[in-house]
Amino acid sequence: MPRPTLFRPTLLLVGLAGLLLGGCMQSSIEPASQANLTPRDRALLAHARYGRASIPDKYQRQIVSYSRTEAPGTIVVDTDARLLYFVMPGGKAIRYGVTVGEEAQAFSGIAKVGKKAEWPDWIPTADIQRRLGPYPARVPGGPDNPLGARGIYLFQGAKDTLFRIHGTNQPEYIGQAISSGCIRMTNEDVIDLYNRVRMGATVIVLAPGGRFARAY
Repeated sequence: MPRPTLFRPTLLLVGLAGLLLGGCMQSSIEPASQANLTPRDRALLAHARYGRASIPDKYQRQIVSYSRTEAPGTIVVDTDARLLYFVMPGGKAIRYGVTVGEEAQAFSGIAKVGKKAEWPDWIPTADIQRRLGPYPARVPGGPDNPLGARGIYLFQGAKDTLFRIHGTNQPEYIGQAISSGCIRMTNEDVIDLYNRVRMGATVIVLAPGGRFARAY
């Protein structure tokens, strides 16, 4: 997802450093389910031109122990580890592997889910057109679209930050820092997250060096 040229996210991580993830020692891999897929999802994903990526176990969807204090329904992104957590009740979270933004292009801070979209269109920004284009002015939603199957739009107040959690047509890059700022997930994982997260939910994206304890 393209990075806006003028937006500079406000860092709102005061107090987060002391809230350490005490451990993800116990985990169970969640097999990719077809239950969340709509008929449109099945049709579009069946014709995706990208190959099925071999994703390491660490980045596969898992239920893990979670000891931070965020409320259930919160999304927390550990930028350093390329992992996204959806907080559940009872000291658990669903953990997903992600692709994060390159250095100096990534979002960090606190936002809210301000919009959700299925198979969103992509409108490349002027910055993306200069750096990576030329692209069409609008790329319709579909398996070749870099936004993938779902878009979760991050807002601060009433302002769209232009950063997204979204699917991808390059699943082979899960676990790396190569995007233009947004957080990419496999299409199957972003569909799963999309169906769980509510409008207005808090999203915390830790900056590189954010103090997430490592136990995995």
